[in-house]
Amino acid sequence: MSILVKATNIVSPLGFSTEENFSKILAGNSGVKLRDRKDLSPQPLHLALIDENSLNSAFASVVGEDKGYTRFEKIGLLSLSYLLHDKDIDLASADTLFILSTTKGNIELLEPAATAGQAKGDQAAACAKIEDIVQKGGIDNRDNHAATDKGPVVTTCADKTISQYPERLHLWHTAQLFANHFGFTTKPLVISNACISGLAAMVLATRMIKAGLYRRAVILGADAISRFIVSGFQSFMSLSASGCMPFDARRDGLNLGEGAASILLEAGDAMEGDIELVRGAMHNDANHISGPSRTGEGLFLAIRDALEGARPDLISAHGTATPYNDNMESIAVSRSGLNDVPVNSLKGYFGHTLGAAGLLEAIISIESMKAGVGIGTRGFEEYGVSEQINVIRDNFKHEINSVLKLASGFGGSNAAVLIRKNV
Repeated sequence: MSILVKATNIVSPLGFSTEENFSKILAGNSGVKLRDRKDLSPQPLHLALIDENSLNSAFASVVGEDKGYTRFEKIGLLSLSYLLHDKDIDLASADTLFILSTTKGNIELLEPAATAGQAKGDQAAACAKIEDIVQKGGIDNRDNHAATDKGPVVTTCADKTISQYPERLHLWHTAQLFANHFGFTTKPLVISNACISGLAAMVLATRMIKAGLYRRAVILGADAISRFIVSGFQSFMSLSASGCMPFDARRDGLNLGEGAASILLEAGDAMEGDIELVRGAMHNDANHISGPSRTGEGLFLAIRDALEGARPDLISAHGTATPYNDNMESIAVSRSGLNDVPVNSLKGYFGHTLGAAGLLEAIISIESMKAGVGIGTRGFEEYGVSEQINVIRDNFKHEINSVLKLASGFGGSNAAVLIRKNV
């Protein structure tokens, strides 16, 4: 039995479909721009942000009524709507698992504008509708303990104060909101393990399907940029003042990005051309709360266990463009004997999308396998890591039948996933 990739979607500043995103980066476009957003940072920053008007327009036509959803909830609902459109699968089946991967969820609701409880535009009307539903015993309760016959209760009104609806900050709450919207009946799982969350979700789904617990899994990875997130990375002094430069000698930090990526995995027999998620592994190096191991130990072990002796045609690195991360990755890749395997980073196109990053970059890598085109590392010019690995600067045509996707995150977390095209 194989774990097959049956469908994918990406919602990012470059587009709202996998195909649109892949074609844009093939053409050299990037979603990272210099933004002067005082609501996010006192100083202008290079960020990859989804256009608000485009998001609202697509949401209205694809998802439907805006019931006061947050930006994070909107991009997640939109990505899942595109992913599941016209799919002949039973989401209510006990064989279907839903996983949410995110690092911050609705953390923006902690910010003053969200907690002030002031009505904004038509949100007041949306909240009135929500209140009406509440009164009819529909989707909400205020003490967060009751449940309806549709599953645990959820709220959607962003216009209420956090003190009124504190559950909206909880990741389980948002996962249940997504599950209820699409009719999943199994209990949704939440993976929030820093920047390896997306790959960790893929690893977990693969293991649970192989164990016979489910036949298929729908995974959503998403994060939206907020002042909370920006100020956190600013406090680490890890944001670049320019476009990021992964693996380059002049790299000085990352660019933040936002987006949602979703994938449908299903057990089956692999046919020619099918994309298969072979296996994945996770290891923690227990080195530092925010700094990676100087020896790359955790990532080296994750690579070892994901490959089990296989040799990939392409490595899609985490490649954040911070000095420590990129050097650690070069060490782990070199220790694995993969110095000559082409390596790329996609952060120059999408920024670091946090809980969406692993999924989003795995999906782009899948498109690389289908097209036989490796994506170059935007921003990379002068070699700047300690180990001699094969960082690719420009797009290259090559038969790619397997990709090793890597991710590393705060807390010493590391993950690796092997993806293969059946030939």
